[in-house]
Amino acid sequence: MTQDTTYRPSPASYAQVIAQESARAADALDAAAPTAPVPSCGDWSAADLAFHLGEVQDFWSQVVGNAPVGPDGVQDAERPPDGEVVAFLRARTRALLAALAAHDPQDACWSWSPTGGTVSWVLRRQAHEALVHRVDAEQAAGLPVGDPGTALAADGVDEMLTVMVSGLPPWATFDPDGQRVRLHATDAGREWVMAFGRFRGTSPTTGTQYDDECAELVGGAPWEGEDDDVAATVSGAAWDLGRWLWGRATRDALALEGDAAAVDRLRSVIVDSTQ
Repeated sequence: MTQDTTYRPSPASYAQVIAQESARAADALDAAAPTAPVPSCGDWSAADLAFHLGEVQDFWSQVVGNAPVGPDGVQDAERPPDGEVVAFLRARTRALLAALAAHDPQDACWSWSPTGGTVSWVLRRQAHEALVHRVDAEQAAGLPVGDPGTALAADGVDEMLTVMVSGLPPWATFDPDGQRVRLHATDAGREWVMAFGRFRGTSPTTGTQYDDECAELVGGAPWEGEDDDVAATVSGAAWDLGRWLWGRATRDALALEGDAAAVDRLRSVIVDSTQ
């Protein structure tokens, strides 16, 4: 069995990731032309990316600053001229870190996710938000994309699957259809099993009825190579796996066993879940 290198960071570790990855993103965007395309983000320019990350951090600095009140009073950030947008990003990173530092990680805080509800959740979510957009910034600037290390990369895979893809509100149900895909981070000794099915329910606040395809995490443990009833297994280094899940790299560096269509199905569900 491969050694389990599950990442169990302290809140300070996540705050450090936010600071370091945001600074690296800003540095890369400073080196890029404001009009440079961002390969993994549709028609975004480097300036668009800088504003997006700064806007997200501005939003969460206000939410955390007003915790546990919800986001109703949050003021939308005004986009500065392209020549000032990287400075805007750096300022919003400082504001986010200050807001987070003013709270105990276990303090109650609004979140859009059923897995959230604390400042600790925001710390983790914003650490990985900064990490994935640092990748975008380096790609836009034509710079080598740096590897954050196995432990943080594996935590990013876990955060993507548990927060961005899985998680049902209390009024919804998950009806599995029997197809599952395993993801195996070979260097981290970790695996995740995702089950496909339907997300069904009616929102009590909007009255909207849902009957959509989805995927839910149904298994995750140190890798032992068991024979599970899965349609396919995707294996590779945690950083290669995470970048592929986020659409920041192709599947070329990963090994596939089983039904390729099931793996394509998972990517499609992830795209829908992370828009």
